[in-house]
Amino acid sequence: MDEPFDAILFDRDGTLIEDVPYNGDPARVTPMPGARAVLDALRARGLRTGVVSNQSGIGRGLVTEAQVAAVNARVEELLGPFGTWQVCPHHPDDACPCRKPAPGMVLAACAALGVSPARTMVVGDIGADVEAAQAAGAVPVLVPTPVTRADEVGRAPRTAPDLLTVIGMIR
Repeated sequence: MDEPFDAILFDRDGTLIEDVPYNGDPARVTPMPGARAVLDALRARGLRTGVVSNQSGIGRGLVTEAQVAAVNARVEELLGPFGTWQVCPHHPDDACPCRKPAPGMVLAACAALGVSPARTMVVGDIGADVEAAQAAGAVPVLVPTPVTRADEVGRAPRTAPDLLTVIGMIR
């Protein structure tokens, strides 16, 4: 990939931190291997970073917005500060414009960071992350985990075996 980027957006669960379904407990936050090193390297290069995360547990009544905010604060304690956090609190049945695979959070993150979607990479672990990036006009990179479906990997225009490999995809 030979495209220049101004910002890198990350999915939270399964990409930056281990996926704990509907996690409302900051003590259960565990970074994915290499996450801190990747973020430190990106920040050192002057790239803006952000998080775009579906949190349907709020809409389902399983966690509160305050619990999700506490988990996000713990993520920042462990991985450093992000320029923007975009969280979709809606239930999947709400048909909101922000829930991935819709582009709303990616577009909002780009606006908050003052960058063009075309100069933004979105890194995630499932097809909805890829689709949200594409719908927003951003560049998707899929980093598969054991929960990533084979068809999602097959449809992804760009994949990386791990977060550390993503650094090499950025000019």
